[in-house]
Amino acid sequence: MKHCKSALSAAILTGLAMSAGVHAQDARQQATELDTVVVTGIRGSMERSLDTKREADARLEVVTAEDVGKLPAHNVADTLQRLPGVNISSSSADEGGFDEADRVSLRGTSPSLTQTLINGHSVGSADWFVLSQGNNVGRSVSYTLLPSELVSSVEVHKSSQAKLPEGGTTGSVNIVTRKPLQFPDTITAEASLGVVNSEQADSTDPQLSALFNYRNPEGTFGVLVQAFSQKRELRREAQEIPGGFFQIGEDDPVAATNPDLVGVWAPGLLGSTLFEQTRERKGGLVDIQFKPSDDLTLGLSGFRSDMDADNYNRNFMLWGGSFARAQAPDPGYVVRDGVLAQASYTGEPGRDYAVYDMIYREASAKTSYVTLDVDWRVSDNLDARFQAGTTSGEGSTDRQYIAEVTLANGGGASWTSHGASSPLDWSVGGDTSPAGVTSFGTWGNQQVTAKDDEDWFTADFSRYFNDGALSSIDFGLRYADHSREALSPEGATPGDIWSTLQDGATAPYPAGFADGVGGNFPRNLWYFTPGALRQAIVGNSTWLAGDDGPTGRHNYGAEWKVDEKNLAAYVQANFKGDGWSGNIGLRYVDVDQDVDSYQAVSDPANADVASLFGQWIRVQTSNSHGRVLPSANLRFNLSEDLVFRFAASQTQTLPDYSALGASSWGSDLNRTGGGGNPNLKPVVSTNFDANLEWYFMPRGLLSLGAYSMNLKDYVAFGTETRQLFSELTNQLEDYLVSVPINSDGKVTGVEVAYEQPIGANFGISANYTWADGSTSHTWADGSNNLVGTSKNTYNVGAWFENEVFGARVGYTHRSAFLIGLSGANPYYQDDFGTLSAALSYRFNDNLSFTLDALNLNDPDIKYYQSASIPTAFYSNGRQYYFNVRLKY
Repeated sequence: MKHCKSALSAAILTGLAMSAGVHAQDARQQATELDTVVVTGIRGSMERSLDTKREADARLEVVTAEDVGKLPAHNVADTLQRLPGVNISSSSADEGGFDEADRVSLRGTSPSLTQTLINGHSVGSADWFVLSQGNNVGRSVSYTLLPSELVSSVEVHKSSQAKLPEGGTTGSVNIVTRKPLQFPDTITAEASLGVVNSEQADSTDPQLSALFNYRNPEGTFGVLVQAFSQKRELRREAQEIPGGFFQIGEDDPVAATNPDLVGVWAPGLLGSTLFEQTRERKGGLVDIQFKPSDDLTLGLSGFRSDMDADNYNRNFMLWGGSFARAQAPDPGYVVRDGVLAQASYTGEPGRDYAVYDMIYREASAKTSYVTLDVDWRVSDNLDARFQAGTTSGEGSTDRQYIAEVTLANGGGASWTSHGASSPLDWSVGGDTSPAGVTSFGTWGNQQVTAKDDEDWFTADFSRYFNDGALSSIDFGLRYADHSREALSPEGATPGDIWSTLQDGATAPYPAGFADGVGGNFPRNLWYFTPGALRQAIVGNSTWLAGDDGPTGRHNYGAEWKVDEKNLAAYVQANFKGDGWSGNIGLRYVDVDQDVDSYQAVSDPANADVASLFGQWIRVQTSNSHGRVLPSANLRFNLSEDLVFRFAASQTQTLPDYSALGASSWGSDLNRTGGGGNPNLKPVVSTNFDANLEWYFMPRGLLSLGAYSMNLKDYVAFGTETRQLFSELTNQLEDYLVSVPINSDGKVTGVEVAYEQPIGANFGISANYTWADGSTSHTWADGSNNLVGTSKNTYNVGAWFENEVFGARVGYTHRSAFLIGLSGANPYYQDDFGTLSAALSYRFNDNLSFTLDALNLNDPDIKYYQSASIPTAFYSNGRQYYFNVRLKY
């Protein structure tokens, strides 16, 4: 077991010892929550948020609902991105950019370093996208499973406290739901009946939610029931360059005829990509509170959210990796900045210049939790709170129907690159119709499931004092047993699929495809319908289940499991004096970690397990991490309206689950992939934070802050060659695999925020965050960037509200940032901004109407490998949510 005691730990421990004999005044009242002020609407939401922020001892940002079930933005993550120091992203792996925020990160770091909690406890999470189910599994939570209608408020903790659960190196997000005894009336009933229009998908779908709360007149018993059923169609149009560009090597055949091309970058695949998906989310929340006495409150809460997310991705691609290594381009090609920027290839008989992937997946994701709470006022100066809970998340791809065909035989190809700012112009010749298919292949008709489970118990105590500066001491413990695993136990062995599929039904790409993307590349394309694809594959494949031996489809190479047992104990002293307050504390964390995975071997005699995918040996690794995490927060009222804060802490996040456990995986087309490293150490950050806040008027704020984070054992990625089983050749092949390694990193930043009402009915807000992040690891492009660091992020907004009408408009912008690796190459998301607006009309106390518009500026999401090498261009369109809200 490893123990870490820094100078910061020693200083805070000394402070705790000095405080042991000090007593304070009426601390119980000082430690209680702020009284609830039921003021609805934009103004009420802003007032409650600023009041909570102002009174907190730690660095805290808060968003409160404008009304029951109505956050300031339609999506929880979209709401949070308006706060200083908060960034959002729309994907978690290599699924590309979407129209809805899915992940939240703090202060220029990866989402995996930000912890998301619900009511202070963990929530199991999993994703619908197949790569996020097995190969790219982080510790972040998917916000697409969390409806905004359930949320009362969201707290963003930017500085740590000993009493907060560990896990967020850069901070934590706590989503707070309503409790039945908080409602003022005996009966409260609400319903939201609405629709969402997805402009690009040309679809309008239902959005339904309802709430019922009962609270007995004595305020001793309450039941809250919330339910939701929401459907949405997505269509994303894109140009993708899967795997990025490759470098022509000196051993490639073209090097003999064109030695000037050695070391030059060329596109491996250039895709015309159409993605469509139907997301149907259903679930609800039940919360029961019983207060048998003034000193005891019992609570039982359960939540579940299920989302079906079937999707169809079509990618018609120029296959540069097939011909650009072997065939010389026609004379007149252009090399610019080390990139083969313009090239034409005369068709050679027998050579295919295009490859076309059609992938339909039956996918789903779900999450749930159940908690039992006991709040007990043991005596006048001692409170106790106990909680036992369980949570589970599961992401599943039950079936994958995949057709990969080659076309454009002997037709030649050409491309022209314009750098990272705009799509490539490209084309292929020859026959690209179904009649021009020269070969057919399939793979991946395999069940893939990710499971995320945790059971926990917490015991928290608060001891209050009546004299002196020491107002209270919080202390307690938490035990959690967490497991995360990826499974692929069964699948289908393909037969003669093409004989059936070649005559199957086809459909064209939609009219106006990729108009929002730009560029000149193939658009008048066909694809097999999902029904034809499913029928041909199911009718000509043999599904193998329950066979874990050499003749089965158990893909051990895609499976891994991480088990973690976490015991934490803490003590925190809370102080309050004349014009100042704060806390200092220590949290001890002990984690036992078991990592199970598989490693491919070529000799069956050495294998522990085998299937049609190959043979493997089991690899088991055990780790133990023990650490003391100190924290301190100080708050000074410099004047009636001026508050200064300072915070220092050490925080810890364990490496991503797949970074620890994932067996090696790869793409058969470009022979690149990834893998895990079970020996990774936790990321430990030493943090300092200072902030000056001027509350110059009611609902008015001007603040300036600075922060720094030193990230020890930050996780970066190197590359190495590993042998993996290829479903195209049915044998082991060499793949260039990205592997996580420990490095060091740092982030420093500045945050500025401004909010001001103008008169009684108008208001404006703005904030700006500057972040400078770097790592000691040098990426393949020579950079030292930190994943997720946007140097500049800003938000501007304005609102209007009277007794009948309400309106809000906001624009959010973040500059470019490193996403991760595409193949073996680092890639980035370009500058990105979104414009949103919301309107509301209150007909009377029982009836109101709302309209939320997202992505009004119809932004493109651009990925790139360098200034000269693009990776993808995505267009998602606008979305409009209209709701009729009924109250009783």
